[in-house]
Formats: sequence, C-alpha cells, structure tokens
Amino acid sequence: MGIFKRLRDLTAASINDLLDKAEDPVKMLNQFLRDMEEDIMEAESAVAKQIAVEKKFKMQVEEAQEMVTKRQEQAVKALEQGNEDLARRALEDKKEHQIRFDEMSKQHAISKTNADQLRNQLNEMKDEFNKMKNKKDLLIARAESAKAQKTINQAMSGFGTDNAAKGFDRMSEKVLQMEAEAQASGELRSSNRSLDDELDKLGGGSVVDDELAALKASIAAKKQQ
Repeated sequence: MGIFKRLRDLTAASINDLLDKAEDPVKMLNQFLRDMEEDIMEAESAVAKQIAVEKKFKMQVEEAQEMVTKRQEQAVKALEQGNEDLARRALEDKKEHQIRFDEMSKQHAISKTNADQLRNQLNEMKDEFNKMKNKKDLLIARAESAKAQKTINQAMSGFGTDNAAKGFDRMSEKVLQMEAEAQASGELRSSNRSLDDELDKLGGGSVVDDELAALKASIAAKKQQ
C-alpha cells in the first residue's frame, strides 16, 4: 500500500544519501520525521478502518452462528410437539443462516488477516520512526562537524601557500628598502651639518681671539697719543 512507501524508503542509508544533497541537514531531518509522523497517522487511520471491518464481519459471523443454533433447537422442539411442517421451515431457515455463516466466516478471516498485516506494518513504521528519531541527533552532530571541518579546510587552503610566502618576501624587501632610505637620509643630514660647521669657521676666530685683538688695538692707540 502507498501509505507504507516511506517505511521502505526512509532507512538509515537513504537518509545519509539524502543528507549529501541537502542544503540544510537539520531542516531536512526534521522534515523527514514530520513526513513519517504524517504517514503513521494515515496508517493508523487505515488500520482503524480495517479493524472496524474485521469487527463487523465478526459480529455478523456470531449473529449467523446464533441463528443456526437457534433454528436447530427450534426444529427439534417443533418435532417433539409433532409439528413437522414448522420443523421443516426452521431447518430451511437454518440452512440460509448456515450459508451466511460460512460466507461471513471467510470474509472475517480475510479481514482479520489484512488487519493483522496492517498492524504489523504500522508497528514497523513506528519502530523505524523511533530509530530515525534517536539517530537524528547523531546525524545532526555529524553534519555540523562536517560543516565545521569544511569551513576550516577552506580557510586553511590558502594558509601558508606560495602566494603567502611570496607576499612575506615582498614585504621583507620593502622593509629593507625603507630602512636603507632612512639610513641614507640620516647620512645626508649629517653630511650637510658638517659642511655648515666648516663654513661657520671661515667667518672668524673664537671669542677670545676677538677680545685679544681688541685689546691690542686699544694699547696701540694709547701709545700713539
């Protein structure tokens, strides 16, 4: 029957296969369980209807059996009272009820077999559902672990590659160039400062020499007076 299709389809292997294609395993697993719950509810309804049919046939079998027994007793009682015609009519009616009893017994046996089969299938569905429900947390944990591992692998794919090494080499060369430029700038500044000091010396002697020359000129001026 169609309502039991997922009992065959939703096995652990098929769920793992579907997870490989699922964009969101958590949502997919929850959806699978909801689908199975709906199928179980549908199956329970079908089983209930089949059980009702079985009970109906069982009731008809019992009624026919009662009438067969009743007509048999009535036929015996009619003969005991010397009423052969009434006994004949009771036996004819008994025959009709016997036919009905035989037919209803066959139908009841068939309906009972169907009901038992549906009960077993329903129990299998419930067992499968419980297994999938218990396994859901494990599958979700595995999916989350795989997702995290994939993210790390993608992040690590460009970590420490030739491109990164070349980038570090370029930055090292750039730092060396900056250091060389800084050193050259310092040397140029020192060179300019030394030149300024030498040029300042050309402008005259020290302060003592200037004062000594002034005193010599003062003395010479006094002698001339």
